[in-house]
Amino acid sequence: MERPAWAPQGIDISVPSVSRIYDFYLGGSHNFEVDRAAARRAMEFMPGLPKIMQANRAFMRRAVNYAVGEGITQFLDIGSGIPTFGNVHEVARKASPEARVLYVDHDPVAVAHSRAVLDGDTQSDVVAADLRKPREILDSPEAQLLDLDRPVAVLLVAVLHFLTDEDEPWEAVAELRDALAPGSLLVITHASFDGIPLPAEQAGGTVGVYRDIRNPLVMRSREEVGRFFDGYTMVEPGLVSMPEWRPDGPVDQEDPYAFSGFAGVGRKA
Repeated sequence: MERPAWAPQGIDISVPSVSRIYDFYLGGSHNFEVDRAAARRAMEFMPGLPKIMQANRAFMRRAVNYAVGEGITQFLDIGSGIPTFGNVHEVARKASPEARVLYVDHDPVAVAHSRAVLDGDTQSDVVAADLRKPREILDSPEAQLLDLDRPVAVLLVAVLHFLTDEDEPWEAVAELRDALAPGSLLVITHASFDGIPLPAEQAGGTVGVYRDIRNPLVMRSREEVGRFFDGYTMVEPGLVSMPEWRPDGPVDQEDPYAFSGFAGVGRKA
């Protein structure tokens, strides 16, 4: 397999990557055939996966604009993936020119491509780190871009469902919370069997595909997702499907798949 110029040396391009599969769902070009094959297998069970990812991105944009409207101009995007059109820094900068964004990912492709996209951008940066080790993020030199004594919007968008319970995701999110200033926001989307317009048995086939590529997809209940907001006050309308969170217009024309899973924003007191 020929290695494209954008693929960092040292990564195994014969193994599917969650970041590159997500990029494929969104119509991006930074993925390999092995990623596309895994995505197609997942879509055999759940054809609407691209619609779910599009709804995910649309929610992220609304949440970022909400944060700026609340006076927050610092963003910590963990599990940011491969940059695509309408990134956090683009959305935030359009609403507030002084917005600062720190991207975090542990996928070498995502980090390398982010660095290329952000080259020369003094208000954005990227750090190679893992959500399961919050101190690696907070203590990194790149984190000096953010002033943690002021409110920050932390984005955990489509990432927590790739952490198993054994990874202690609730503890990791709580550690991040404790490092944030009052008034900070937590922005989450999370996969769930709730809302999927399919029998759970069929949707489980998609879960099996991710398990086969050694990136378990953990479908959590509303109660389990709600636990990530411990210590936060939920912003209206609370924990809802992605299209239902402060929509820009009527949601009755949305694709049924867009209502899969949960989205919410919480504010630290």
